[in-house]
Amino acid sequence: MKVILSTLNAKYIHTSLAIRCLKAYSEKDFDIELAEYTIKDPVMNIVSDLFQRGADVIGFSCYIWNIEETIKVIDVLKKIMPEVKIVLGGPEVSYDTEHWMKRLANVDFIVVGEGEETFHQLLQELEGDRKFHFVYGLAYRKGEEVIIMPGRPKADLNELPSPYRFAEDIPELGKRVVYFETSRGCPFSCQFCLSSIEVGVRYYDIERTKSDILYLIDNGAKLIKFVDRTFNIKRDYALEMFKFLIENHRGCVFQFEITADIMRPEVLDYLAENAPPGVFRFEIGVQSTNDPTNELVKRRQNFTKLSRTVTKVKQSGKIDQHLDLIAGLPLEDYNTFRKTFNDVFALGPEELQLGFLKMLRGTGLRLDADKYNYTYMDVAPYEMLSNDVLSFADIVRLKRLEDVLEKYWNSHRMDHTVNYLIEREFSSAFDFFQEFGDYWEGQGWQKIGHQLEDLFTRLQSFLESRGTQRMDMVLGLMKLDYFLNHKYKPRKIWWEHTLEKDDWSSYMKMVLQHPDALLSPAMADVGKESTGETDVASQQPQPYREMVPAFASLKLGEKELQKHAVLDVLPFSLDHILSGGSPLTAEGRTLLLVVYQQNGQQKPLYYTMPIGKNIAAI
Repeated sequence: MKVILSTLNAKYIHTSLAIRCLKAYSEKDFDIELAEYTIKDPVMNIVSDLFQRGADVIGFSCYIWNIEETIKVIDVLKKIMPEVKIVLGGPEVSYDTEHWMKRLANVDFIVVGEGEETFHQLLQELEGDRKFHFVYGLAYRKGEEVIIMPGRPKADLNELPSPYRFAEDIPELGKRVVYFETSRGCPFSCQFCLSSIEVGVRYYDIERTKSDILYLIDNGAKLIKFVDRTFNIKRDYALEMFKFLIENHRGCVFQFEITADIMRPEVLDYLAENAPPGVFRFEIGVQSTNDPTNELVKRRQNFTKLSRTVTKVKQSGKIDQHLDLIAGLPLEDYNTFRKTFNDVFALGPEELQLGFLKMLRGTGLRLDADKYNYTYMDVAPYEMLSNDVLSFADIVRLKRLEDVLEKYWNSHRMDHTVNYLIEREFSSAFDFFQEFGDYWEGQGWQKIGHQLEDLFTRLQSFLESRGTQRMDMVLGLMKLDYFLNHKYKPRKIWWEHTLEKDDWSSYMKMVLQHPDALLSPAMADVGKESTGETDVASQQPQPYREMVPAFASLKLGEKELQKHAVLDVLPFSLDHILSGGSPLTAEGRTLLLVVYQQNGQQKPLYYTMPIGKNIAAI
């Protein structure tokens, strides 16, 4: 009996841990093959590939992001392979299981909950006496009747074989994200989350975990994402793992979901002192800072302690942080969400993810949806459309905000400009992103694509349309950000006025004659490159601060500068503005020089020189 375990990942670089766990448990007794696709792959391409592989049983791992696409594949498969047994598993079908069995006539079985033992026993029955009523944790059909067996006790994790050591995975380890679990379960009871349904946390043996991680690193893994719901729930365990990863990372990057308000000071101190820059990345689910909301959804959170953790991690300059918000939680109206957004943005996360509440099957919030007058999508991802305090019109506006937040903050294309605008020209970060998002949609730009230059010209258009003050200063910061978005000297300039050739030559001569007069920022927060989704390196957090060498030490001649440098004059003191000074006192002008291809990371370096009244100091 040949078995194929399959899933449709959200992106090519993702890998499915679930189907590997099932294969590891059952491969000693059955011929099992893995087949991964993406939700963007055409249905006929997936079906054709599965058909040619040939199978007696095909299992699909199902989530909110792939269930509807998976159903399309199953329906075609059953037409061309009516004898094949279709098995579903995963969080999306583990709740309201009877609904799925009745809706999906082409599905023969559903494995409910933790699947290793249940799936293995199902395969044994398919090959043997077919007494499915002996299989706990299984839903099956008996004629027209749907039978759902009682759940199975939780497995002893240390009796499960490792899912990380398949030889066929080795060639792809460096090109894709490796998902890794050190535990299962969650200690919290957040009513919007599926993890709250399983009580307690179970751990794998830590030495086994270390051995598996070393195996992955030795075989080329570049990015490992831990799927533990709260990696730092056990202080001693987390600290030991952090120490182990620091000592053995060899360039591999690790991403964790942590609960920031329970992070112990000694762990933070250890990370601040010992973590290599760029090797760790923290995902922190804040969701809301509205106390009545958090209390209602049973989310225990101390925002003061959370802020202390995020601030200390940021000050260390070692670890990128990705903070999450959820719009649409109960009692969180548009105005209180504005406060939530501004509270969290003020912490300065490298990424701020704005998500919208999903009414997941099995969660307490979905069961209580009527209490708060929720309307939501009938099919996955079950996103909320409105509730008693947040209208659909509010949701639409927040979607606009989310769009420009992704383009202008999370992409890190304009950090200097956006920070200045928020601090000096808008009432708050929320107001900047919301007003810009409304303008963006009003121009119809959501219907068309954009290149890097478009992002700058569209921001300029928005700012000019509202009569933004000191546009000369804003445009100067935009030039700096634009230059820092390139690995090589840019050929295209989006602004109208550039230096005359004679002025350019005279300034360049000044640079060559007085290289020591060029100032380098103490720490250069170089813009991050926007790269393709299929590149694992693009998923890796980069150190966002690094020392910039003195310009004189580069020893660049005229030919090198002609080839690898850009130069412009800004009508204000750039260093004064970047250090937080008032625009009203940013007198003078600044010569801005950006040079490319002078370091191994291919990151641009920028230098400044005061000119005009201050040039006499040279």
